[in-house]
Amino acid sequence: MRRTVFALLALAHIASAQAPPYDVFPDAEPPYFRVRYEASSTPGELSMPVNYTVWIPPGVETLRGVVVHQHGCGEGSAKSGLTGAFDLHWQALARKHDAALLAASYEQPADVDCQLWCDPRKGSDAAFRRGLADLAEASGHPELGSAPWALWGHSGGAMWVGLMTLLHPDRTAATWMLSGAPFLTPRPDRPNTRPIALPEQPIEVPMMLAPGTKEGVTEKDGRFAGVWPAMEKFFRPVRAAGGLIGVAVDPLTSHEAGNQRYMAIPWLDACLTDRLPERPGGPLRSMPADAAWLAPLLGDTAVPASDYSGDPAQAMWLPNKQIAQAWIHYVRDTEIPDTTPPPAPTNVQVDGGVVTWNAQADLESGIAYFVIERDGEEIATVPENPENRFGRPLFQGLQYSDTPLQPLAEMRFVDKQATGGRYRVVAVNTAGLRSR
Repeated sequence: MRRTVFALLALAHIASAQAPPYDVFPDAEPPYFRVRYEASSTPGELSMPVNYTVWIPPGVETLRGVVVHQHGCGEGSAKSGLTGAFDLHWQALARKHDAALLAASYEQPADVDCQLWCDPRKGSDAAFRRGLADLAEASGHPELGSAPWALWGHSGGAMWVGLMTLLHPDRTAATWMLSGAPFLTPRPDRPNTRPIALPEQPIEVPMMLAPGTKEGVTEKDGRFAGVWPAMEKFFRPVRAAGGLIGVAVDPLTSHEAGNQRYMAIPWLDACLTDRLPERPGGPLRSMPADAAWLAPLLGDTAVPASDYSGDPAQAMWLPNKQIAQAWIHYVRDTEIPDTTPPPAPTNVQVDGGVVTWNAQADLESGIAYFVIERDGEEIATVPENPENRFGRPLFQGLQYSDTPLQPLAEMRFVDKQATGGRYRVVAVNTAGLRSR
């Protein structure tokens, strides 16, 4: 009861305080919780409003970690953060590891420099940790405030998660940086950007840089052509210092999210499996060195680290054989093989021709759509025509910063020809595999 009251009070506060375009968002009722903070005028504190939404896997007793999904710069990307915690595919990763899924939405005005939030030293670090503490109280999971993080970020969000990794390496289990990275040296073209120095000790946090090929890898011109050169300036010194860092180039995209989640989620899964404490509250474990694979920078083949003939200090790092094999497919065409069907839908209900159900996403390939059967005959798909202009069609759709579309897709079908009968619902993942 206490959790519900807290969540509803927080929701009411947000609804009365937020201004367009941040005033439309999914409700946050358990297992979702949300807190929001107004902008601060105090130097060093966050100078724009922010809200944090967290999803807690139903039935989990003690959280072992927090998967953080961080949007990028710009008003559109910041607005997209409002649905990040509702993503079924990212929830599958969190659920597997008894982790929460948290997404922020920094309410960035269109004409404001995003460095005011994507540099955590300007107040967003403290606001984030305050949000975790308040959400721990709201959800009844005090461990949420101290659990380790798996960080994913896009563009300016990639800079944020990279900086948070360098600021809090003992708290960070793994970090995926899509189309961005911290600056280790001053950038004359970015006078508002403050560089950061690498720690003196080698960074044990596994990291992945994930540019699109049109961001300066194979296409050297265009708005985002400087992204990869900037990421490379982060990769080389981190790797030379012994950092566990790799590069996964999407061969189809520019700055959009594309199909990277089909590599990011399995990679984070592998890192969390090896790094999360054996018991909640314990220290993060080290990645097993004997399982690593290496690949030449911007190459498309990988071998066990013991068989690598080049300079390991310049090679891309991959955690194990399974991830290396998936990575080989990803950097060639993003078509990572999947041989396991998605979980079957549950709790199918029919009321006057209205069919509803529950479903969990497939960890490897998410959910593309559902097939509705009546008396053994396929009568419809939900959605009717799955689309996604940024990558594989998804049941929830996909925004530029890798979050579901609003309004959120419903697991619901209205049978206008209903005359009674027996209904079944089948889940289909983005690899085309069908559930029971």
